[in-house]
Amino acid sequence: MKSVKALKLRSVLTALTLVVAPGVAVLGTAGDAFAVTKISHATATSMFRDVGITWSSSGNCSNRNISTCTSFEQLNLATAQGAQTLKRASGCALNITGGTETGHASGTYSHWNGYKLDFSKYTCVGNYIKNNFTYIGVRGDGAPQWRSGSGNIYADEGNHWDVLYYNCGGC
Repeated sequence: MKSVKALKLRSVLTALTLVVAPGVAVLGTAGDAFAVTKISHATATSMFRDVGITWSSSGNCSNRNISTCTSFEQLNLATAQGAQTLKRASGCALNITGGTETGHASGTYSHWNGYKLDFSKYTCVGNYIKNNFTYIGVRGDGAPQWRSGSGNIYADEGNHWDVLYYNCGGC
């Protein structure tokens, strides 16, 4: 049974989250080390727009349940912040082509669970990744990978970058 003190702390943290980041939902309890903050599609697009990140989809849509759409519904806040960090640090154009929509590989640290984004391949961002992050070898599917100083993984899938954000990358 949770103590009254823990329940009060959770109430305070929840209230603080609603004041600091409206439109953001907190999953888990204050004691969960693995708890992540999920955001809405609207919150994510606002965050991306603020720093000049664009997004596109082959289906010209944002429905999470359609694989040709690009959705940010249920994206982790740290993932959106990680994209902002990459944009600010690299100074490169960034276009997101994959978010939390269905159709990607499954797993704990997946697109569907809010940990990954796909970016269009541009020379600028590719050079930034390869010159500033550590090459760590190829993934099981053959994609070469680089790890940032904060531990996020950038995989070159040929026609796009598949990025796994464990954290916001030093935001």
